[in-house]
Amino acid sequence: MKKALWIGIALSLFACLPASSARADEWNKETKITFSQPVDIAGHVLVAGTYLFKMADANDRHIVQIFSADGKKVIATVMTIPDYRLKATDETVIKFREVPAGSPEAVRAWFYPGRTIGEEFIYPKHRARELARVAKVVVPAHEEVADEKALVTAPIVAVTPEAKEVPVTAAIQTTPEPVATVARNEPAQLPHTASSVPMFIVFGFASLALAFGLMAFGRRSAPVAIL
Repeated sequence: MKKALWIGIALSLFACLPASSARADEWNKETKITFSQPVDIAGHVLVAGTYLFKMADANDRHIVQIFSADGKKVIATVMTIPDYRLKATDETVIKFREVPAGSPEAVRAWFYPGRTIGEEFIYPKHRARELARVAKVVVPAHEEVADEKALVTAPIVAVTPEAKEVPVTAAIQTTPEPVATVARNEPAQLPHTASSVPMFIVFGFASLALAFGLMAFGRRSAPVAIL
């Protein structure tokens, strides 16, 4: 009975601990990324090395903070818009833009593992014009800002290859395309990515219930001394 009791407690604790840490990582998308050469991210040139990327809480605006590898120093705070891909991968994906000769590679987007929605980086207007002209594509842009507070409220536009500014929603897809679904009379199935945590929780509490039930039964069936 004691063994069943301890097994139930252990399984319950095991089920709760990894779930909380997984939720934290999914929320801020904390990722270490190593660049083998200098790169330009939203107007900030990073030397070759390892950096820590995190999403920041900024009133639903997409704000990414880039830290030193140990996470102790903020290197840059940049703004993004949603980017989309058809298929998620198990690895971090970094996409680059075409740049003028001799210019550092410009990062276009960052995709967290397992996600089809990524972060497309917004460049200051002067850099966005240059990137749009060279690559012949529209580039999201904002005015030069002095600090993070101004960055959060900075208006976003799209710069065309002709250096014209147009509304970002008119030139760049910022919301996912609707997917048509067909109703089918098929039995419900659990998704293949369903977590095994609920199974551990149920099994843990079942073990606890069994242990307490056996203890109660043992007390009721104990022999009674007749004097």
